[in-house]
Amino acid sequence: MPSASPKNSRFFAVICVALAVVTLAVYWPITRHGFVNFEDPPYITENPNIQSGLTWHGLVWAFQIGYAAYWQPLTWISHMIDCQLFGLNPAGHHFINILFHAANAVLLFLLLNRLTGAMWRSAFVAAFFAWHPLRVESVAWAAERKDVLSAFFWMLTLLAYTRYARTVTGGRWRVAGGEPDAASPVTRHPSLFYFAALFFFACGLMSKPMVVTLPFVLLLLDYWPLKRFNDSTIQRLLLEKVPFFALSVAGSIVMSIAQKGNLSIWSLTQLPLGLRIENALVSYLRYISKTFWPSDLAVIYPYPHHWPALLVITAAALLVTWTGLALWRVKENPYLAVGWLWFLGTLVPVIGIVQTGMQSMADRFSYLPGIGLLIAVVWGADALFKGPQQKKYLSIAGAVALAGCLAVTSIQINYWQNDLKLFAHTVKVTANNYAAEVCLGEALERAGHGDDALMIYAESVRVEPVYPLGQFKLGMILLERGRGDEASNHLAAAAQLAPRDPVMQFDFGIYLLQHGKPDEAATHFKAALAAKPDFPEARRSLDEALGKAKTTSPTNANGSTP
Repeated sequence: MPSASPKNSRFFAVICVALAVVTLAVYWPITRHGFVNFEDPPYITENPNIQSGLTWHGLVWAFQIGYAAYWQPLTWISHMIDCQLFGLNPAGHHFINILFHAANAVLLFLLLNRLTGAMWRSAFVAAFFAWHPLRVESVAWAAERKDVLSAFFWMLTLLAYTRYARTVTGGRWRVAGGEPDAASPVTRHPSLFYFAALFFFACGLMSKPMVVTLPFVLLLLDYWPLKRFNDSTIQRLLLEKVPFFALSVAGSIVMSIAQKGNLSIWSLTQLPLGLRIENALVSYLRYISKTFWPSDLAVIYPYPHHWPALLVITAAALLVTWTGLALWRVKENPYLAVGWLWFLGTLVPVIGIVQTGMQSMADRFSYLPGIGLLIAVVWGADALFKGPQQKKYLSIAGAVALAGCLAVTSIQINYWQNDLKLFAHTVKVTANNYAAEVCLGEALERAGHGDDALMIYAESVRVEPVYPLGQFKLGMILLERGRGDEASNHLAAAAQLAPRDPVMQFDFGIYLLQHGKPDEAATHFKAALAAKPDFPEARRSLDEALGKAKTTSPTNANGSTP
């Protein structure tokens, strides 16, 4: 396609400003929200390394592997800077998230416009990306700084790589499908942009390891819109990506080490492979569905015990069909294959084949993959509707869709005001959501609605008896109400289900100690210390339990214990 006309060029700055201003405006209410009691505590509000701000000790800690099951030093450092600037005032933390998201929207527009020269299509993709309701979770959740930060470096990587690729393709800038732009200057040092891309990619990996798929996206862009497959051999393009793939492998290894060291109270990693594959197939379909019809969005989507066979077969058939159609039309409509494969590929690390966490899917996982889907849809629609009148109707339809996105996004943002609203909504729009029910119960307890919390905890345990946090919360609230016998059963179940959780082991140990069972209590205090060696309360309680065990042990005739 030809380069942008002088008339269109005058709109370039206006589009950038509009993207930034509208994004800031629609997300601004988040600055009046608080933190949520779901990942925000270990990431910010209960993390002394973060609360201390920028310190040498904190910087050393940030580069250690394993905390929160991630290696994300730049994300930790960004949270430290927030605390340095704003303390624990949530407004400042949320504001920085919004700034990164607005910057990502503008960078995406700059990237697509530079790659294709299609200014209005690039603007539509960037606007849909920024204002779509699926983005709310990544922006409104303070602990999800890793999403917007890693995406920021993703965009910078692709921009630097695009600059490098243009400079080694004929020596001049060239719009995809057009002729070299003779007015553009020749860049004499393309290696600078290549190493800049590597640097930004490394920064992305240190923000969130999900960006490991970026080298594959570079190859997709080489095909379209860079069209480097016409000027280079595949071997040369692959060789050029070796350093990027090396960083991806290193990031994956570090991530694996961090996951192995995770002391999470509960893991779904033991799910049968067949169920994980079924869930992955269905999840792809659910991401697509929520992109086109973003309803019933939730912070936790529970993992089902099984998916209906017909749904799994339908999902597999649709994915194979759409992939086949995209590849069949790859020469005539390369953007369909590139956008579709971008979407499929970038979701692979979080689609659930290797399961981390209790979720079956998550809105935040679509932050970068959704861009590929939008590229395929926007460029595909533009190719489908060719006449001037059709283009007019297509523009109107696009504007209406964007308005709808803004309206639904504003509603979705409102649910993130506090824990009570967030988890009440999540429980309402999902079924058998035992994890969200526990979070709602905690919010109800803090709001002084203990009876309602008790009912919610009991429902969570009914839905999923092997979820330790549900058992633990139910046991604790029963204990507070003087129903010790019932409480002990649930506390024991929680301790058995989560042998590496220090809090559950410690609290059950306290219960046993208070009820005259110091030997059993000592066992659980030891388990708490094994999981968390720097746990002074558990150390003191262990000493107390061992002391009581000695004084209460039966003695033999000469006064010694058997």
